[in-house]
Amino acid sequence: MSALTFTLKHKPAQRVDMSPLVCNLLTGMALADISAITLQSGKCKLRVDELFALEGADTQNIVIKNSLDNLDFIGKDLEGGSISVVGDAGAYLAFGMNAGEIKVSGNVGLYAACEMKKGYLEVSGNAGDFLGAALPGNKMGMKGGTILIKGNVGERVGDHMRRGNILIEGNAGDYCGSRMTAGTIAVMGQTGRHLGYAMRRGTLLLWNQPSLSASFNDCGAHTLAFLPILFASFKLLNSRFADASIAFNRVQRYAGDMSEMGRGEVLVKL
Repeated sequence: MSALTFTLKHKPAQRVDMSPLVCNLLTGMALADISAITLQSGKCKLRVDELFALEGADTQNIVIKNSLDNLDFIGKDLEGGSISVVGDAGAYLAFGMNAGEIKVSGNVGLYAACEMKKGYLEVSGNAGDFLGAALPGNKMGMKGGTILIKGNVGERVGDHMRRGNILIEGNAGDYCGSRMTAGTIAVMGQTGRHLGYAMRRGTLLLWNQPSLSASFNDCGAHTLAFLPILFASFKLLNSRFADASIAFNRVQRYAGDMSEMGRGEVLVKL
């Protein structure tokens, strides 16, 4: 059975809410019924077949082709199955994702994997601000799962992060790991200002020396036995994180943010 494929016919005039087109909501539906689903676009509602050419029948494997950055909420509350996005994705990709897999060949917008609970998200390009974060006013961001970004990310990565892994092959913007309470954020590239701002617990794993505020204490050099185990868990990923040559267990450890609980840690490769 071939994957259910949505090929965008033209660029929509307004942003489009793609949340109805997820595996769990389309299970058991005929192609004609899927074509008749309406998607919110600005003040208008558009039928799926007005925007997309449809083919295939496997609703557990969805492909979105010619995707653009104004297609929002792709994979919202996904409960299982897989979604492949060929092109860019808009804001709130994988918002509230509970299970399954989403892969994007291009870039993604704001709040990707916002409040994600479980599952796997892979982005071959860049990601916008608030990756794996909480919605404004909420206190719990990403709660589980794994995010892999092969490019760069914007500001406030993992804001209010509660659990899970965020793996970034490129650079991260300002306030990376802000207000996080648990989980791991690994950044191979450079990090911006105010790293770990108000973090309470959790781990920031870095390949390059960051600029840290005075509220982080230098705890000296350490050899940490858990790091080889952590890197071994990445070996099946399609990523530089799977390369054994990049792994390390000797780090400079910083504790903070001391203006909060101070139980977070920044581990920098030596």
